[in-house]
Amino acid sequence: MKKIPISVLVIIYTKNKDILLLKKNNDKDMWQSVTGSLNENEKPIDAAKREVFEETGLTSDKIFDCNKQYIFEIYEMWRHKYEDGVTHNTEHVFLLELEEKIDIVIDKSEHLQYEWLSRVKAAEKVFSHTNRQAIFDLI
Repeated sequence: MKKIPISVLVIIYTKNKDILLLKKNNDKDMWQSVTGSLNENEKPIDAAKREVFEETGLTSDKIFDCNKQYIFEIYEMWRHKYEDGVTHNTEHVFLLELEEKIDIVIDKSEHLQYEWLSRVKAAEKVFSHTNRQAIFDLI
């Protein structure tokens, strides 16, 4: 099944502004916040909750919808995952604030490891320009 070109970005951070990053399970040094595409007929907030659980093991009813979206061009290497002719994705941004850094349970099929980093270091390390922009704009 092809992916829907609508996704979520969930930045998980602490009151001290430490940001949780996940390293993608591939051959690149690709770090990111929680991300994922919507399933058919799924609302962005529901996708955000699902992705947070799938990628970290966390459940929360405190995921905040920033009412912010980024539209970006899908990298050529990933376009085969979408219907023919789809070139852009709309990404809905969410935040989840935690009291402090905690251990999470990552999905080993998707991520190799995680780190808690300062806001600036996290923004420098993320692969996606929209992820970087959201860290600077919202945290």
